[in-house]
Amino acid sequence: MKKVLYIVSFLLSLTAFSQNQALFEKANALYNEGKYAEAIDNYNAILDTGKHSADLYFNLANAHYKLNNIAPSIYFYEKALQLAPDDGDIKNNLSFAQNMTIDAIDVIPEAGFSKLIKSMTNMMSFDNWARTAVGLVFCFVILVLVYYFAYSTLRKRLAFMGSLASLVLLCVSLAFAFHKYNLDKKDNPAIIFVQESKVKSDPNPKSEESFRLHEGTKIQVLESYNNWQKIKLADGKMGWVKSEDIKLLNNI
Repeated sequence: MKKVLYIVSFLLSLTAFSQNQALFEKANALYNEGKYAEAIDNYNAILDTGKHSADLYFNLANAHYKLNNIAPSIYFYEKALQLAPDDGDIKNNLSFAQNMTIDAIDVIPEAGFSKLIKSMTNMMSFDNWARTAVGLVFCFVILVLVYYFAYSTLRKRLAFMGSLASLVLLCVSLAFAFHKYNLDKKDNPAIIFVQESKVKSDPNPKSEESFRLHEGTKIQVLESYNNWQKIKLADGKMGWVKSEDIKLLNNI
């Protein structure tokens, strides 16, 4: 019975893949014909099946950009960049889309030791740091065994020094892995999805208005309270906006 279910699941996945491929090709053809709204509908139909890829998000963002849909174009470029962080075309098109936004927000640059640690931590993902740590554990164990069974003094010294180096690198890798995990956990970006959003000092519609943001602006969400989200800008400003005014990037 299980084998039958596996076969049925496999056949269904193949069918879904072929349907999505057909929709993707149709959407691309519509885009090339200048029918951007229809292309968007077909790209969204693929997303509705649970299929996500950098190419899909990139093409969807391009279609929105052609229609001057600022917030959706930036949102989907950012989604594409999450899946392909080194893609130059995505970065360039995202820059063009960001030029359409109204808000000019200065980024507070990091400096000194914290900047160095953060840049080193972001050299690899959490998974890769964890894999590196596991590899170093194996190196440490092997070198300890070599030290234990070696007869010559030179081999023992080399094995001891190697095991000590592996242990140090293991601790460093674990530290970077945990730091990367914490950075990823705190990273909760979102895009303003309304033409204008009033940022309040407290999560209350009657509270004082701190400032206003406009569509396409990228923010960081710090916490939630009822139907409000506490946000922070790249320049350090903070406030509360209504949940319906934003769209979280980390939501699939």
